[in-house]
Amino acid sequence: MSKLYLVPTPIGNLGDITFRAIEVLKEVDLVLAEDTRKSGILLKHFQISKPVHSHHKFNEHRTLESLIRRLQGGTSIALITDAGTPGISDPGFLLVRACIEQGIEVETLPGPTAFVPALVNSGLPCDRFVFEGFLPQKKGRQKRLSELSTEKRTLILYESPFRLCKTLLQIAEHVGSDRKASVSRELTKFHEETVRGTLEEVIQHFSSETVKGEIVIILEGFSGD
Repeated sequence: MSKLYLVPTPIGNLGDITFRAIEVLKEVDLVLAEDTRKSGILLKHFQISKPVHSHHKFNEHRTLESLIRRLQGGTSIALITDAGTPGISDPGFLLVRACIEQGIEVETLPGPTAFVPALVNSGLPCDRFVFEGFLPQKKGRQKRLSELSTEKRTLILYESPFRLCKTLLQIAEHVGSDRKASVSRELTKFHEETVRGTLEEVIQHFSSETVKGEIVIILEGFSGD
């Protein structure tokens, strides 16, 4: 029976993949990958030999119909991204929604995602939190920051290393430089780093070095009335 599997892949350390993820990738007929070259390294490491097709934000609208037809025809498909869980700031939502509309079974495996370890490791409250992903790049960015400035739950943001300091400065302008924050980068990798403190302290730290790796920002919620 055809089915779409969403399979999380390691965000850094290959040892974080689950046994079940490997089993599914070995059993499906087709693997959809955000970057076939990067995913090819992962599949080769675990001796998985399957057809791999590209599925990313630039072609997911165009290929949606043909993928649905293949699933309806009995093909089992696994969707993976470069790192982490598909659909979390990565392709996946459109295909999942289309499958549900067409009555095609969807199964999402548990596994790696960057924001959970960053949140728990931050030392900030994690009983109630808001995942924002990437902020708007231009239009609506300042408005969104203004809206988030009074959010009482812990905030989670993703950011590029090239824009980290600029984003932290913009956040500080809206919430104050004394708001507590935690920034994690290179999670599960050799150079993993988490910096905690006020926004001012975190900005000072990253202003003095070249920032590399994927970034997760955890921001203390608003404590006022």
